[in-house]
Amino acid sequence: MPKKNPTDLTVEEKLKTLYQLQTVLSAIDEKRALRGELPLEVQDLEDELEGLSIRVEKIEREIDEFRHAVVQKQGEIEDALASVERYKMQLDEVANNREYDTLSKEIEFQQLEIELCNKKIKEAQFKVQDKTQELEATQRQIEDRSQDLEEKRNELNEIMSETKEEETKLKEKAAELEKKIEPRLLSSFKRIRKGARNGLGIVYVQRDACGGCFNKIPPQRQLDIKMHKKVIVCEYCGRILVDPELAGVKIERPVEEKPKRKRVSRKKSEEEED
Repeated sequence: MPKKNPTDLTVEEKLKTLYQLQTVLSAIDEKRALRGELPLEVQDLEDELEGLSIRVEKIEREIDEFRHAVVQKQGEIEDALASVERYKMQLDEVANNREYDTLSKEIEFQQLEIELCNKKIKEAQFKVQDKTQELEATQRQIEDRSQDLEEKRNELNEIMSETKEEETKLKEKAAELEKKIEPRLLSSFKRIRKGARNGLGIVYVQRDACGGCFNKIPPQRQLDIKMHKKVIVCEYCGRILVDPELAGVKIERPVEEKPKRKRVSRKKSEEEED
């Protein structure tokens, strides 16, 4: 038997199929709800670890730069010391006071350079020590976060392994139902469902009220809903409305108690006859 074109379905068939789709999607939502905040927690930990790794790379790069600066300054000190020794040797060979003063100033300048280099070396060594402590703290933080991530991943994988097969079947069923619904109606349903807090895009009437927002529905509108002649939405929340019977829900009517008959005593009845 050839499948019906979605546009050829009656309004009642469309609503019934749509409600079946809602039931399947709600079941999928329940499966996902079992995971709780775990997927977000896993993602946050992964992002945090990525940020910590970048920080480690940056700190290691800074340590290398400071160490390179120390080596460079030590080289400058060696050059300055060599210059001082050379100038001191030249002092013994000066011919006049002018040359002596010039060499003395050069020696003094090189000694100042040595002092400055030693100061820079101490500052760089302090920075290396400070950055090394920061690096160790960051690495400890990475170890802690990695352990947390492993625990969260294991917990998430355990939950997903329990629900994966059933969720896959539900998704396949939802895909089949979507094929039976005309694209325009399906698009509207998905838009409504996306905006709904509880993910309900279609609900049935409960106690004369919308099953989504619980606002009262006028009697005439309820009658229109029961007629299944057109798609009707709640004027308050925008959800599609169906009657319980179409949704396959049995509503128990309250049993009306019969008024109790007053018992008249025989004695009282005889008195009235007298």
